[in-house]
Amino acid sequence: MTVEHTEPHRLSRSDLTVIGTLLVASFVVILNETVMSVAIPVLQDSLGVLPSVGQWLTTAFMLTMAVVIPLTGYLIQRFGTRAMFVAAMTLFTLGTVIAAVAPGFGVLLAARVIQALGTAIMLPLLMTTVMTLVPEERRGVMMGNISVVISVAPALGPTLSGFILDHFSWRAIFYVVAPIAAATLVIGASAIRDVGERSTAPMDVVSIPLAIFGFGGLVYGLAGIGEAVEGDSAVPPWIPLVVGAIALAAFVGRQIVLQRTDRALLDLRVFKSRAFTLSVIVMLAGMATMMGTFIVVPYFAQKVLELDAFRTGLITLPGGIVMGVASPLIGRIYDVRGPRPLVIPGTVLIASGAWILTTVSVDSSIWLLLAANLVLCLGLAATFTPLMTLGLSSVPPQLYSYGSAVVGTLQQVAGAVGTALFITVMTVVATDRATSGVAVPQAITDGVRTVFMVAGGLGVVLIILGLLVRRPATTVDPQSPDRLDDPDDDKLAVG
Repeated sequence: MTVEHTEPHRLSRSDLTVIGTLLVASFVVILNETVMSVAIPVLQDSLGVLPSVGQWLTTAFMLTMAVVIPLTGYLIQRFGTRAMFVAAMTLFTLGTVIAAVAPGFGVLLAARVIQALGTAIMLPLLMTTVMTLVPEERRGVMMGNISVVISVAPALGPTLSGFILDHFSWRAIFYVVAPIAAATLVIGASAIRDVGERSTAPMDVVSIPLAIFGFGGLVYGLAGIGEAVEGDSAVPPWIPLVVGAIALAAFVGRQIVLQRTDRALLDLRVFKSRAFTLSVIVMLAGMATMMGTFIVVPYFAQKVLELDAFRTGLITLPGGIVMGVASPLIGRIYDVRGPRPLVIPGTVLIASGAWILTTVSVDSSIWLLLAANLVLCLGLAATFTPLMTLGLSSVPPQLYSYGSAVVGTLQQVAGAVGTALFITVMTVVATDRATSGVAVPQAITDGVRTVFMVAGGLGVVLIILGLLVRRPATTVDPQSPDRLDDPDDDKLAVG
């Protein structure tokens, strides 16, 4: 078969418009993943909720994304890029408006779920479009731009919300975002066009509840451990954990059967690529560390160091700026040198940032938190960009949407698990210490130290996994989803 190539190194103005619009829209929606982190202590007082309950404003957001993203591989192929963009931004805008006028915690939580429905569609839509339009030799740079969105937006969220909370009500967070989301919807509806192939395959409705109970049960169970410690858990945590594990196993088994006839809701043949599988594992550990840190550090700053909301938000801002500046450069390095010169030092920096935070005390300076966050964020930038590029480039084009859906799903599960795990560990240790007669600030500090000892151990695992990362020397067969990298690729691998 003859394949026609036209200007392989250049993107048309139309292609750039599509990618640029998706990047802006993605930045806006991802910002909401952490915009509540600084607001949680404020909401505790305003709405009368415990920390383990308030963290659901972030955890439920990520959990919803983890449940919905598996559907997006199918939805993008079935309905096209433009329709999915309009659906995503409409849902996100609607959720933002409801949040702004929410009378209580329950409605606010529901609004966050609606926001997350839109965000869930946007992430794989962006990655699939980039993989479809951008030639392989320029994907590192473009993935660097995506890394700016995925990494900087969550880092900027606490700063934005901190400034707003110092001057206005928590509702103003959503008043600011709503018109931006609406404008993006209007502009994108006219600028976005369909890209890639369309499919008419029917949706497997059995897989949907399996995904909901699988991913939902695991994260709900983890969050329930923290609530159980505080005596506020209506359901024993082990019940949703068991239900989640069983449902997830059934979901995976069903996808393996359905993908034989190309009817899977989430095609798992992407995992035939060892480069993809390893990249995903390392990204999961990094995402869990990032999201857990972005929740625990602001909580420590406000409850122990007694910083106001704005100064607390500023802790994450320098790291976000560093990631924004570094990610495109890292993408260029990847295009020339491959993943290893980036991933290995990146994982070392992630581990170092976590271990620095194990030294916090009730008298710690804000500069210690800033320094640790800078180190952590630089490590995340050096890790995420090459791993996303390597992983998605290792699967054939017809599986791009499924690869994007897998990456997006598991990133959100990891983020939700990281948030729930960090909060749970902190709550368990702090409660135990306070019960033993230790002052509350010191008890919280002991909990935070323990959290980052766990994160530091996870960082060591990341370093070991980073040493295994290779760029496959062979090229993926674009015609067959079953032909990925050869079992002996590592013998030919290059850094």
